[in-house]
Amino acid sequence: MNKEQLIALGLSEEQAQSVLDGFGQMVPKSRLDDKIQELKTAKDTISKYETDLEDLKPKAAGNEALLQQIQQLQDDNKTAKEQYESELAETRLNSAMKLWLTNKVHDVDIAISQLDKSKVELDELGNVKSGLEDQMAALKESKPFLVIQEEQQQQQQPPSWSEGQYNPPSNTNDDPFAAKLAKYE
Repeated sequence: MNKEQLIALGLSEEQAQSVLDGFGQMVPKSRLDDKIQELKTAKDTISKYETDLEDLKPKAAGNEALLQQIQQLQDDNKTAKEQYESELAETRLNSAMKLWLTNKVHDVDIAISQLDKSKVELDELGNVKSGLEDQMAALKESKPFLVIQEEQQQQQQPPSWSEGQYNPPSNTNDDPFAAKLAKYE
């Protein structure tokens, strides 16, 4: 989708540009599918190596040095797998926390460093399930400068004209002319 198509859909030029800028942060589905396929291939290769090592054990029955080498390789594979899984879990946790904290704090990285990750639980989809709400309340009390206040989140809409009609800001309930007229009654 390009800028002209977005403008044709009714967006202003600034809005169309911000949408296009947002696309730069997204990962195309084809690239994601490629990475998923690479990961699947790597996992299949690792499991093949593990089964090959298991198959070598009976063949090396009389050779102690070879058995020790096979055992060492299995231990190394196990250690590497555990390290990979822990790094993957840490990355998933950090990503979920960053996503949850976006638009709630001024600096996500500083806020994450102030929170206890061991209390955070993720659901099956990798979203934050529990543990951040109470920590966020404590963070509001201890370091309020990190937290975006609700007034700051609700940006005032400037008055605008659309198809010949005046649209006042949403936070004003009274017509300014009617208020002025009421003073003289």
